[in-house]
Amino acid sequence: MTNSKPILLFDLDGTLIDSAPDLLETLNVILKRNGRATLTIEAVKKLVGDGARALLERGFKETGAPAENLDDLSVEFIETYVPNCAVHSRPFNGVTETLEAFANDGYRMAVCTNKPQAPSETILTKLGLIQYFEVVVGGDYFPVRKPNPQHLLGALQLMDAEGSPAIMVGDSYNDVASARNAEMPVIVVTYGYTTTPAKELGGDILIDHFSDIIDAVSRLRA
Repeated sequence: MTNSKPILLFDLDGTLIDSAPDLLETLNVILKRNGRATLTIEAVKKLVGDGARALLERGFKETGAPAENLDDLSVEFIETYVPNCAVHSRPFNGVTETLEAFANDGYRMAVCTNKPQAPSETILTKLGLIQYFEVVVGGDYFPVRKPNPQHLLGALQLMDAEGSPAIMVGDSYNDVASARNAEMPVIVVTYGYTTTPAKELGGDILIDHFSDIIDAVSRLRA
């Protein structure tokens, strides 16, 4: 990479935020309303990553027949989840301090997530992280989402930084694939939500703790 500071693009769920507890509560509310069994926290962590609609689709398949009214269920999910998206969710250890360090060092940052726009902005605001990011690009912001590279490249365009060096930071296949397709390096956290082991995702650097990103970014810039 060049010696200029790269723009840092972050996934949200499983990378910045441990959001599984609140996602689980909302999903279980919807499942119970429809006569389904509830899921565990371990189960829901394997279903997260492609937005609310996909989470519902997977949740219903896990508990019986596929849902037939996903459009209505998705609206119901968002209406239930947004007011409660930061009840139990918290930034992972080291996130706030590390983002502060990057900001103080002049790094520009954005969030690129498949979580819908409304809950993404709400949870970042309620958890005191929104100020670190120039833009937040949710899964319904553009016509495409990760792993399509235009999700990441579109974020750079919104920042008037098209063509600038950038690094993606995430925890899943979608993060790695979108970065590869956008021809940018990707740092993978090992503590996130993925059914594929982090070491098998093909990231450039694996990190076990969020604060390790500082060293990882320095290594990629070297």
